[in-house]
Amino acid sequence: MATNENLPPNVIKQLAKELKSLDESPPEGIKVCVNDDDFSLIFADIEGPAGTPYENGVFRMKLLLSRDFPHSPPKGYFLTRIFHPNIANNGEICVNTLKKDWNPSLGLRHVLIVVRCLLIEPFPESALNEQAGKMLLENYEEYARHARLYTGIHAKPKPKFKTGAISESTTALNVDQSNTSAVNADQKITVGGAALPLPSQIPSILVPLIVTARGLGQDQPAIVASAVETRVGGTAASTVASSTTLKKEAGLTKAQAEKKKIDARKKSLKRL
Repeated sequence: MATNENLPPNVIKQLAKELKSLDESPPEGIKVCVNDDDFSLIFADIEGPAGTPYENGVFRMKLLLSRDFPHSPPKGYFLTRIFHPNIANNGEICVNTLKKDWNPSLGLRHVLIVVRCLLIEPFPESALNEQAGKMLLENYEEYARHARLYTGIHAKPKPKFKTGAISESTTALNVDQSNTSAVNADQKITVGGAALPLPSQIPSILVPLIVTARGLGQDQPAIVASAVETRVGGTAASTVASSTTLKKEAGLTKAQAEKKKIDARKKSLKRL
């Protein structure tokens, strides 16, 4: 129960019943939001009716109840900017239900429905926004264009969470973890069944590697790589370059040995 003193207890009790009814069965296109500690201030989100320049917009309004409510009508204001003949630039709403046609027997549901109907059928003859009223009477297309522009800028629905956004983030995280696991697996290549230390833990060395693939309970040789350079921070390019250098050096040594053999044979022939 509300604890404020803005309204008499009997009015608060009646409003509590009305607000409960609005919550359990809200009018079409209207959602009411209430502060339980102050029933004299009631907010509502109104969806722009289909087929009007306010379609696809959500407009927030408030009803301000005086202490002598329901003997005097509530005051209505649009908090969302809107281009409408019967809504002033400060948001004040001009509708007969909230003025000369007010009846204490009318409830909040009736008031909210009338305000939404005002978006469907404006009354330019009693305009608070003279520009909108004149435009509506003289050039409806221009009026509708202005109203749609205001709706698109100021009455955008509140953003919703993207469907699957969390699962997408989780999937992305799992992919990163899988990549990390793959890197770790690559770092654990075994040599003769023993795990190699990480590249950051060893100097630049040449080692023959036997990469093994684990099958059903046994190790099977998969690839035999000879003279592969494991270098701290090294790259595939440096490995290829080193291998090429080794081949050149081996070829040069072999050529020198052959030359020595030929020279020795020539000396032997000369002696004969």
